Amino acid sequence: QVQLIESGGGLVQAGGSLRLSCTASEFTFRTYTMGWFRQAPGKERELVAALSGTVGSTYYTDSVKGRFTISREIARNTVYLQMNSVKPEDAAVYYCAAGPQLRIGIQVNDYTYWGQGTQVTVSS
Repeated sequence: QVQLIESGGGLVQAGGSLRLSCTASEFTFRTYTMGWFRQAPGKERELVAALSGTVGSTYYTDSVKGRFTISREIARNTVYLQMNSVKPEDAAVYYCAAGPQLRIGIQVNDYTYWGQGTQVTVSS
C-alpha cells in the first residue's frame, strides 16, 4: 500500500525558511508526478509546486515562485519543499501528493495518493 509521510512543518517567522519532506513507500518517483498542495482555513486546496517523475520538470504557483523549491532524492524516495522568505499568507496545512500522470496536473483530482498533511504556521 502506497504511503506518503510528511515531516518538517512547524512554526516559522515571517522571512524565515522551512523545509518539508515527504517520503514515499511502494513506488518510485520516476513513474509519478509529486506535488505539494496547501490548504488554509476556509480556502480551497491549491497546488503549490510539482515535479514530474519522468523528465523532472517543475511547476510553481505564482505566489511562491522564486521563494519555494521542489526537489527529490530518488535514492531516499523523498521529495522536498524548501520554503524561503516565508510570508504570513503561506500558513496552511501542506499536503504531499502523488499522481501517475506523465504531465504535471494542477488539480486535486490529478493526484491519487495523499499524505496526512503537516501544519505550517507563520508568525509575523
